[in-house]
Amino acid sequence: MAKGLRETLQVIERHKSTNPQYSELLDILGEILILREEHRDKITKSLFPIDEAHIEAKLQGGLPLIDFSSARIDLEEPKRFFLSLLEIGKKRNPVETEQILKDLADGRLNYEAMVYDSFTSAGEEAGTEGADDDTIDLLKFFVEESLRPSLEFVTGLYGGRITKMGWDEGYCPVCGRMPKIGHLVDKEGKRHLFCSQCGFEWRFRRVKCPFCGNEEQQSLSYFTVEGDERYRVDVCDVCKRYIKTLDFRNAGEEAILDVEDVATLHLDMLAHEEGYN
Repeated sequence: MAKGLRETLQVIERHKSTNPQYSELLDILGEILILREEHRDKITKSLFPIDEAHIEAKLQGGLPLIDFSSARIDLEEPKRFFLSLLEIGKKRNPVETEQILKDLADGRLNYEAMVYDSFTSAGEEAGTEGADDDTIDLLKFFVEESLRPSLEFVTGLYGGRITKMGWDEGYCPVCGRMPKIGHLVDKEGKRHLFCSQCGFEWRFRRVKCPFCGNEEQQSLSYFTVEGDERYRVDVCDVCKRYIKTLDFRNAGEEAILDVEDVATLHLDMLAHEEGYN
């Protein structure tokens, strides 16, 4: 087990002590992270067609490296990971997971269609015809996670190049996803956004909404939970979106954003209660 994963699992155990209400979810996350590393270690080449000669031009034009709307990708390895994830899912949602497996077997669900749909605007239910509403969230999570090892491989190949170029959009320059969480770094408190789809992290202006680009300070604000100012929620009153932001600069530890996203679900609930989405 790699050192980074071992440290991450230790952070999960600490969170289970301080946030026992999330123990089950954190246990499942730990299993997923172990499985993710196993699958990532097997990857030796990128699944995604990327034109090396046009990377700079593409990024300068505001386009992410991977275009899921046009590329056809060999999804054999991600699908194996997806099926392994469903085995983990059985422990928490056995009925839903068994239904998903049944629907996959009889063709009511199509893994490849779900992958392409999750990255396009062609319709959020493509590939899920006949699936029960209760299974959609579980499906969406596992479909997205199934691509994480392959996308992390791309991030490892091109992340340094992207960072040197600079990227000032609110969506991920690797895969195009919108971020759910970010953190403040360095003495200056620079803001970094994190893509939970591919693991890429990039710098973004603090006084700017990543979703709509609003820069009017009077319509940008944040709230915190009393007693722990390391965690806050940045909100925009123009588009009514929010993003969780961590400030661990004085905590003497590094924020592991995959874990913190789960351990801060109460912030998502508070944001929704306040009318943000």
